[in-house]
Amino acid sequence: MTPTGDDEGYWKNLMATFLLCYDDQLRSIASSPDSSLHFPLHIDFAELMDYDPRIARLIFSQSNTYLQYFDDAALWAHRVVLRDMAADDKNNMVEKKHIHVRINVSGSPLECPETFPSIGRVRVQHRGILLTVKGIVIRSGAIKMHEGERKYMCQKCNGSFTVHPEVEARNSISLPSFCPIQRPKPCGGTKFEYVKDTTVCHDYQEIKVQESTQVLGVGAIPRSILVILKDDLVDVVKAGDDVIVTGLLTARWSPELKDVRCDLDPVLIANNVRRINELKSEIDISDALVMKFKQFWDHFKDAPLKGRNAILRGICPQIFGLFTVKLAVALTLIGGVQHVDASGTRVRGESHMLLVGDPGTGKSQFLKFSAKLSNRSVITTGLGSTSAGLTVTAVKDGGEWMLEAGALVLADGGLCCIDEFDSMREHDRATIHEAMEQQTISVAKAGLVTTLSTKTTVFGATNPKGNYDPDQPLSVNTTLSGPLLSRFDIVLVLLDTKNPDWDAVVSSHILSEAEPDRTSNDEDLANNWPLSTLKRYIHYVKENFRPVLTREAETVISSYYQLQRKSATHNAARTTVRMLESLIRLAQAHARLMFRNEVTRLDAITAVLCIESSMTTSAIVDCIGNALHSNFTDNPDQEYAKQERLILQKLECKDNFSDVNMMED
Repeated sequence: MTPTGDDEGYWKNLMATFLLCYDDQLRSIASSPDSSLHFPLHIDFAELMDYDPRIARLIFSQSNTYLQYFDDAALWAHRVVLRDMAADDKNNMVEKKHIHVRINVSGSPLECPETFPSIGRVRVQHRGILLTVKGIVIRSGAIKMHEGERKYMCQKCNGSFTVHPEVEARNSISLPSFCPIQRPKPCGGTKFEYVKDTTVCHDYQEIKVQESTQVLGVGAIPRSILVILKDDLVDVVKAGDDVIVTGLLTARWSPELKDVRCDLDPVLIANNVRRINELKSEIDISDALVMKFKQFWDHFKDAPLKGRNAILRGICPQIFGLFTVKLAVALTLIGGVQHVDASGTRVRGESHMLLVGDPGTGKSQFLKFSAKLSNRSVITTGLGSTSAGLTVTAVKDGGEWMLEAGALVLADGGLCCIDEFDSMREHDRATIHEAMEQQTISVAKAGLVTTLSTKTTVFGATNPKGNYDPDQPLSVNTTLSGPLLSRFDIVLVLLDTKNPDWDAVVSSHILSEAEPDRTSNDEDLANNWPLSTLKRYIHYVKENFRPVLTREAETVISSYYQLQRKSATHNAARTTVRMLESLIRLAQAHARLMFRNEVTRLDAITAVLCIESSMTTSAIVDCIGNALHSNFTDNPDQEYAKQERLILQKLECKDNFSDVNMMED
């Protein structure tokens, strides 16, 4: 005889038999001494399909009923394991009251677009089925105590029944009109009495999940959905986390407001939540592409800087020249290696960059192109971000205070591009110091006290205040404070000065770019680095190289730092230990860019030149030049050899390098 969907005992027996396969988890639950906790039992939907496709189909199509059956079956399987353990260990094990089956749909057919839609494509057709959505947590509410069920007794037939809260009615419990106990002859009782000590309470939290802006087209508004977390799922995610939520889609009435129509808002009651922060920057890089990278550097092994410049030309190719800016962008995006000392103090590996320049110098184009190179990025302006600003704020939603993440929190693990950096709110200016250096944001607002992660690279752009005065410090020219400027590893000033020769070259480049059929289809990396390849290259070197400083690199960096400390005048705010850390990060980033695990003298001197470009007065280079007019040279390796001799002579450490002395002889 084939069982029907109403045969509750049959399905629970099958489910419990399947759950006994997860013996390790059941034994771990049984070993806990606390019987009042809510325990998760994680299973894979793909394994459930292999075991019995009928159960999998019912779990998917009738989730509200059969997920509860699954939890009951978990308690039955728990009692079986408990008896076995008690017989083996001779210990008094405590029977647990609450076990919840958490379903992981990864690797199963439920990852198809019909059951794993983007949040903006959730529709009425998804109601009642096991649905999975992916997004970023933008709000996290306070944890509350929620009444999950209550028992009543009919005064006419003395039978008891359980009443559950209704999500549609904002978790209110309403009694039935007549006795719901199924009998051959219904009693029809209408008076019920609460059974003492039968209330079951749950931990309860609401979060709001928004779809990622990276998958949206231009002009599309990211949609969000409210997610309800219960029991063991509460407080496992916070604002800024990337999550995959599997649960049951339902709806509830919006709060009653005067002169506002009451609507049904979609709500996802979570069954399982997975944080995927560690997977947020996953990019598919084939073995063939890695081989092309290696072949590229083999081709340029005798002229490595020429190979490096070939990569840099792929950054913002529509902008002519600006070699210094493109090098700085590459080093900022790649970043250095994070260091944690024995005491647990962390020194950030992410670099920060600020472009200060006249209008029309290409600052915003560099910001937008950099955002395309990062797999996770947020673009905003000093005043144009969300109501949460750049950091985080407390907002009141339905009478409850919740934390809403700002741009820096949403860009955690990626890149935050901030245009019009000088127009930030005063509140953001005060809190961005911690976000950029300690890479956290400490929040104490509306009774909500927490710390959020902001492990992000900050790329800012701003205009100078009036006409830029080279004789004044950067803080005067930009209205940005010295402590804030000191948190940027590179600060480049782009001044639109008159230079007829440069204007002629730039105008020729712009006119040639305007000609039709200028798109290059050359797949040879020696000549062309398209955006997709450049993005994968940056990701690959960040993930696979952990450069270590050589003795030569340490000598150059130490000598330059000491020289800067001696000659510090206008740059006193930037010639601190932070500048030494910036030198190390930039040298490590350049080693990664050069496809190496070792920081050489070349990397250290390049880092020194980048820092020199950030200075209004130079300690070792007679003429810094305008970063706006910097161009790619035909023979970068020969040019570097000249700069190296000059810099080592200024640093008074040339005698430490025998190969430089031999070249001079």
